[in-house]
Amino acid sequence: MFTGIIKDVGRVTGVTKRQGGLRLRVHYESPEEFRNLSTDESVSINGVCQTVVALGEGWFEVDTVEETLSKTTFSSLRNGSLVNLERALRPLDRLGGHFVLGHVDCVASVHEIRELGSSRELWIVFPDSFSPFIVSAGSITIDGISLTVAKLDHLLFAVAIIPFTFAHTTLNLLKTGSRVNLEFDILGKYVARQLGAVSSPLVAESRIDEAWLREHGF
Repeated sequence: MFTGIIKDVGRVTGVTKRQGGLRLRVHYESPEEFRNLSTDESVSINGVCQTVVALGEGWFEVDTVEETLSKTTFSSLRNGSLVNLERALRPLDRLGGHFVLGHVDCVASVHEIRELGSSRELWIVFPDSFSPFIVSAGSITIDGISLTVAKLDHLLFAVAIIPFTFAHTTLNLLKTGSRVNLEFDILGKYVARQLGAVSSPLVAESRIDEAWLREHGF
């Protein structure tokens, strides 16, 4: 589990095809943040939870399977690609963002980037089937970054980007049409399941109806 507070921007320095998947090597810039990193540890790369399978001084490697490649932007990573990095949450860490699992729900695209004085407003267009999981002022994860939905329209939402976040993540590389990984708030997904959001590919049909509510004292 992660918080969506990016600790480092790493660089992909190796992409090797392995039995339908990929072996990725990532170099990081902050040794302090990755002190005592070990194999079998989880690391978030652009919001995707991956397991460290090998490591050395200043780098680590992960194996990415076909399922991940089909549901994320990982298939577009190349040598030199910059990626957002976060290590797994420890029980005593401050929860500065929100609960992020690193399980990407879908790939979306940048619709528009607006400059608003010192900040920026990033508009994202997303698949209609995920509409039940997003609310105004709710949490959203974009490429592993915990952000707040500032505005919400049909199939579009906007997040406000402060200068620090823009400068210390890969958000400054995005352009209109860029593809990004989205993870919707896990709490919202559980609520949507209980309320029977049957239009979403993530949930099964709910058995909660008026008769069920009466039977259980509601």
